[in-house]
Amino acid sequence: MAILNNLTKAAKDFFIEDDGAAREASAPAPIAAQPSQTAPLPVGPAPAVTQAEQRHLDHIASLLAGDGKDFGAYTKMVKSMAGSGLTGPLLYQTAFNAFAALTGTNQTALLASAEQLVTKLADDRARVLQRHREKMGETADAKAPPGPLALLHQRETQLQTEVASLTEQLAQKSQQLREIQQQAQAEKQKTQAALASYELAHAAAAADLQAHRQAAQNFLNSSPSTPSSTN
Repeated sequence: MAILNNLTKAAKDFFIEDDGAAREASAPAPIAAQPSQTAPLPVGPAPAVTQAEQRHLDHIASLLAGDGKDFGAYTKMVKSMAGSGLTGPLLYQTAFNAFAALTGTNQTALLASAEQLVTKLADDRARVLQRHREKMGETADAKAPPGPLALLHQRETQLQTEVASLTEQLAQKSQQLREIQQQAQAEKQKTQAALASYELAHAAAAADLQAHRQAAQNFLNSSPSTPSSTN
């Protein structure tokens, strides 16, 4: 039958798959066109390569890599057989029968392996999130050096403190400047007033002196000569 040939080919492809292809299988393989009423393959959505860095995908793939007898290998068997047209319970049961026959793994061990992978992924995510919080400066680990972002936050806080101090100093200096400018303006007005007062006094004295000088010249030059006294 055609479906048995497809299953045989899927199992063969599964066991000759190289390590590089195994890592690439972290994303679900395209499923052949199915009738609209067929339920989709119940596997979780894979992260889009365009939204995740390849190093992250490689890291996750390394976490899921096993000895070929664990749940990760069984999942690859399921994905490989999905191309033959199987779906739903029949797909998973058929894949398990073939997997168990080839590896000797029973259902209990297989599901325990799945639980271990779930725990491994959860632990890795907790570690990554903890390191992320440290990098963001949200938590401090005395044993770990601060990350670049934490150092930048420290520098930012330091500069904010310095700016606040300089702003206060600027306000104080600005007040001093205004006071000095007011004093200088008052002194300028005082000096100008003194000069104006002097100019008035000087003008009055010069005018008075000129008037008396002119009068003296006029009157003294026009006076008759004093007669000489006789003996």
